[in-house]
Amino acid sequence: MKRAIISDIHSNLEGFEAVLADIASQEITEVYCLGDIVGYGPNPRECIDLAMQSQVCLLGNHDQAALFDPEGFNTGAERAIFWTRDQLEVPNGDADKTARRWQFLSELPRTHREGPFTFVHGSVRNPLSEYVFPEDVHNLKKLERLFALIERYAFQGHTHVPGVFTEDGRFLSPDEIGSRYSLPPGKMMVNVGSVGQPRDGDSRACYVVVSDDQLEFRRVSYPVERTMEKIYAIAELDPFLADRLREGR
Repeated sequence: MKRAIISDIHSNLEGFEAVLADIASQEITEVYCLGDIVGYGPNPRECIDLAMQSQVCLLGNHDQAALFDPEGFNTGAERAIFWTRDQLEVPNGDADKTARRWQFLSELPRTHREGPFTFVHGSVRNPLSEYVFPEDVHNLKKLERLFALIERYAFQGHTHVPGVFTEDGRFLSPDEIGSRYSLPPGKMMVNVGSVGQPRDGDSRACYVVVSDDQLEFRRVSYPVERTMEKIYAIAELDPFLADRLREGR
């Protein structure tokens, strides 16, 4: 089975549509979303509608913040969440669709397991909000505790930085492995990167395809300037949220 794993869309409709088109071109029918559908970007309603078509979708910390209140967010992220909530509360001509979006978000699970695969937004220890950064390879105790909780393979997002964490304490970026990696006999953690706000110096949307015994990181170009213009036009969204898209940071 060929499966696409996406994460951190962040209301970036252009990035999301480009990734879905790339997925469709490969005849992939299984799409798993690891959360953070909303936050930061200008099209929360449209992105939720597309995410509803995923076979599996998890709750991200920005999704939860839209449902309740943001905790630990910086000022720009907090303002974006309050603006997002306003957008989701406006019927926009279709009260039933508005209600379905809220219901969809409120029912999202934090973890999904299938055989040896575990899917989360943050980490297996704290599915919603724990960051696992590449530099955590220098924090051996943290990695040991995380790997102890993994049955075999864990897929996550949250940091927006794609790559593979190996059981022997290495982090392998997509560039280092030619964007492909064979599923090992032991354990691994995979960050699938971000569809809507990459932070590894590459502005292209990023996601992962898993098939049989191999995974592939895919990068997809999209009209970044169009998304940026939308953000600049919304007073409640910090212009920095647009600037960073061009730079992939």
